[in-house]
Amino acid sequence: MAKKPTPHPYSDRSSFERLMLLIATLVHYPGVGHIPEEERESHSGDALQALQEKVCELAASLEIELPPGYPATATLRKDLQCLRDYGILDRRIYRWGYYLGTGVMSREQLQVMMCTLESQGKYQGNPQGRQIYDLLSRRLRGLELATPGQFLYPVRQHLNRAIMETDPLEIMKRGKSQNTLFHQQATVEQAIASAQAIKLSRKCDPYGRGLVGPLRLWPLQLVYHDIAWYLIYEYCETGHLAIGRFDRFGDYCQLLTQHRTLEQQSQSLKNAHRLLQNGWGLYLGDPEEQAAELAGTLKLEPVKVRFFSPVMEFIQEGDCRHPQQKIKLGPKNETGQIKYIDYTVPLPRRSFKEFMLWVYRYMNHAIVISPAELVQQHRQAAQDLVARWE
Repeated sequence: MAKKPTPHPYSDRSSFERLMLLIATLVHYPGVGHIPEEERESHSGDALQALQEKVCELAASLEIELPPGYPATATLRKDLQCLRDYGILDRRIYRWGYYLGTGVMSREQLQVMMCTLESQGKYQGNPQGRQIYDLLSRRLRGLELATPGQFLYPVRQHLNRAIMETDPLEIMKRGKSQNTLFHQQATVEQAIASAQAIKLSRKCDPYGRGLVGPLRLWPLQLVYHDIAWYLIYEYCETGHLAIGRFDRFGDYCQLLTQHRTLEQQSQSLKNAHRLLQNGWGLYLGDPEEQAAELAGTLKLEPVKVRFFSPVMEFIQEGDCRHPQQKIKLGPKNETGQIKYIDYTVPLPRRSFKEFMLWVYRYMNHAIVISPAELVQQHRQAAQDLVARWE
């Protein structure tokens, strides 16, 4: 005797249509269900209510009529469980919004990310960024056909270009031999993500401090600054934080057996960024002054520079050049024009050298007012420059 068929919960049209609408909503509105804090009161803190609104909104745009109040949030909860049962959603908490698989972005957000990837691959020399951009641009070719040239148009680009070769494959293609850490970049990134110590070898020290040879460290982050990629790291033995240019390390990276928690790794990275925010440039100081600065016992020294026209207009535009800066307008001349502006910023002494390199860019349009040692340094630099012309 034939077995009587068991109807599927979604065998009727309305249930099937509701499930398809739910899937389509998660595709078109990735992150739906996350309630920003400022909107939680109007939604009564119910993520399913936000999801219900988007399902109904999509149904209306597709000219699908739904009964009033349908689907109920309890019904959507059951539908979400069905998607989990079929592996369409993971069996985990979606506290910050629902999305399918790795589809966490809208088309507009993906477009912004593609611009960033292209820029990093093309100008900052990030080989992974270039490879991912090439891969995604092939997969997204259908979008380009629908909107010729529009989706992948580089609306934004970061034009600061790396001054050295960064891609080992490109180096090999061009027949160049460069013994740099870029050949071990994947290993370094793996160590960063897993909070694992590594052993590197610094091959040169253009600052003349003798810091060459092997060193054991916790790698914290790769950062791009101005013209190059740098590694933020922490010495294993002392906990001293430092930043080194990536290509100044040799083609050598040994994974060590030392591990630590990601919380410890993150705290060290936060400390490094605190130092970066306090200072000017990338030098983080020696261990003693660094420890005092992080403890809040190191007194920052106010540095004042006077800028004259025409560069003072550009200095005024930099409202966010440093979080602690102050800009004061000077007196006006007989024509009503401001004679100069005073730029003041509190800095740790470790940052004086890099700050002065910035001031030197403006040549005769800037003079240091204080502290006295930087005034003398600036005057001496000007005299040395004149002497070179004689």
